[in-house]
Amino acid sequence: MDSKKILILGASGFIGNAIYKELCSYFDTYGTYYSARRSFETNQQFFRYDLQEDDIFQLLERVRPQIIISALRGNFAAQIQAHAHITEYLSKNTGQIIYISSANVFDAYSKYPSYENDKTLSESIYGRLKIKIENMLLRLPKTKALVVRVPMVFGNGSPRIRAIKDALINNEPIEVFPNLIINVTNDYRLTQQIHYLINRNKNGVFHLGSIDLVHHEEFIQEVAQRVTTRSPLYKKVFTTNEDRYLAVLPKKNKLPKNLRISYQEIIDHHILKE
Repeated sequence: MDSKKILILGASGFIGNAIYKELCSYFDTYGTYYSARRSFETNQQFFRYDLQEDDIFQLLERVRPQIIISALRGNFAAQIQAHAHITEYLSKNTGQIIYISSANVFDAYSKYPSYENDKTLSESIYGRLKIKIENMLLRLPKTKALVVRVPMVFGNGSPRIRAIKDALINNEPIEVFPNLIINVTNDYRLTQQIHYLINRNKNGVFHLGSIDLVHHEEFIQEVAQRVTTRSPLYKKVFTTNEDRYLAVLPKKNKLPKNLRISYQEIIDHHILKE
């Protein structure tokens, strides 16, 4: 086991927990949870952390991690406050933050995919939150921050796939955006990529999505075919008449070939599970 000590904030969520499972055999890995589940309460590596009530400083002083991975969700103002405190902590202590950001930091640009050095601009509250936190962290000394921008995340246990399965079971329509061109990822490949970035001591901005693009409607329809034998209902949502992009592609910081993934591989990862 590497001596690196890692603290994952939001380790009980879908992405945070997938990262914990990927890293815990290799590093001294700790995580936070908010809602009580027996498996977290009894795991000595997990700490309960309430984003709105608890001071992140106390947790950081207690664990003293070399790497903080933030996959936090929850109250936006509390997220900003927590990351301001992390920034303050890192400006006085050694360590690095890996921040899980989103393709939504570019959701105001719809005419083309986005690359690492493109200027961020968002029309959504969520995108603006991510930009605010990114900007805060990227003001730290270069080696102390790694921002990974992630598109829509799929995977058998993912909230997106669960929502598709629930819609199928309840005979409800699945929302698709016919004009939206995206790239995608899944928990399996995303966690491997983060593991690689840690091993290679990377910093800066990385775009971790499929190397190719697909229409949202086409992708969801193909995934739905993998997870059911039923005939799904679809609700087409048109936000614009033209194609618009919400995709993060790498230009400067490319990963090795064995760590890249295509959207078709992500579709193929979903097997029929009724």
